[in-house]
Amino acid sequence: QVQVVEYGGGLVQPGGSLRLSCVASTRMFSLYTMGWYRQAPGKQRELVATIAPETSTNYADSVKGRFTISRDNAKNTVYLQMNSLKPEDTAVYYCNAHYTTLNYQNFSFWGQGTQVTVSS
Repeated sequence: QVQVVEYGGGLVQPGGSLRLSCVASTRMFSLYTMGWYRQAPGKQRELVATIAPETSTNYADSVKGRFTISRDNAKNTVYLQMNSLKPEDTAVYYCNAHYTTLNYQNFSFWGQGTQVTVSS
């Protein structure tokens, strides 16, 4: 079992910035695809960004150019730098650690979520 813990949520004004961090307790962190997802009230959970072991990244169209995902394998940590925040970015942000074995068995672990509120 891998523990995933998010840090860094809070209240920020529109146009502001916030950085989320996520630590995963696994010695195989560098082999995991790490991702950030979010869920707004009354909506389904949606992908925000992912970063693969080889550091290729993928972003939702709604955050491209504003959010940046990165990872530090030495610290078992993935980051989400969020700039130019909008009220519609308000959501609970979840970190996900995903690993696929050589025989295509999937393992996926979620954090408990951290609230991000963008409001004046």
